[in-house]
Amino acid sequence: MMSVVFKRTSGEKEKTENSILQILAYFSIFQYPLSKDEIINFLHPDADSTRLDYALESLVTEGSIFKINGFYLLKNDISLVARRKEGNLRAEQLLPKAMKIGRFLSKFPYVRGVGISGSLSKKFADEKADIDFFIVTRANRLWIARTCMHLFKKLTFLAGKQHYFCMNYYVDEKALMLKERNIYTAVETFTLLPVNGTGLDDFFAANSWVSEWFANFPVKRNDQPRQSSSSVVKKMIEWVFNNKAGNWLDNYLMKVTDRRWQKKKRNKALNRAGREMDLITGKHFAMSNPGMFREKVLAIYDEKITGVKCSPPGYFENTYPNSASI
Repeated sequence: MMSVVFKRTSGEKEKTENSILQILAYFSIFQYPLSKDEIINFLHPDADSTRLDYALESLVTEGSIFKINGFYLLKNDISLVARRKEGNLRAEQLLPKAMKIGRFLSKFPYVRGVGISGSLSKKFADEKADIDFFIVTRANRLWIARTCMHLFKKLTFLAGKQHYFCMNYYVDEKALMLKERNIYTAVETFTLLPVNGTGLDDFFAANSWVSEWFANFPVKRNDQPRQSSSSVVKKMIEWVFNNKAGNWLDNYLMKVTDRRWQKKKRNKALNRAGREMDLITGKHFAMSNPGMFREKVLAIYDEKITGVKCSPPGYFENTYPNSASI
């Protein structure tokens, strides 16, 4: 349930200030200051970008936000800006490797699109950064694709490179439209960095609801050509399983994977970050949610927007973007 919030007046300047506070509150959860250009990207449709400079200046003057070395944040803490700059530098060095790995992953059977997600998609990497990937597969073949990819991942443990192959979220072509609609999924969709495959373009088109949160969605993310990677081996494997046997195998692999993850949950298995492992599964999707991370982020965000006395997105129109769980 949404916490009680303090409503500002509904003038254009106030709407813009409200939008600024909303997005700074969200990124403060991750201790990540934002530049002016980033704030522009994340402005809510209620906001007026032509009033942004005035709104930012007003918020800084009244002490609601702070400006340090060109970055805006809710805390007057220069160490957060230094942390961001260091993380940006690491991400700049890591992104070429991530793009190369993503192009390799797109060669697996039934993969139709690969994108970089997580902190790296925001151009940030800490000292123990993973490379997270979002995968789009052909309809009704997600579990064959995922099993092939995760069998390969087991080999990466031998070289200690498994953190470069974190394939955390899969959807197939029948589940491109996300059912979970909140600021977390909106930000993750908005910042998803395409690597290869046309499936990502279809995914963005199916999730136009993100424009209810951010006026600048969709935005061009990179100049990389997003083409399908269809090798002879990939085509051959897909041809072999494009039949009833493939339908059976996909369903079987889903059931086997779900049973294995249920066992991990019962045993409270931990991931590399020390969070309890969890995989939410369905016929057309599979998403990792260690330690109920999404739920915790949304709960903290609820507290944050109350603390900075701003309203949740859509408050001025007394409407909220749809919210549902997968």
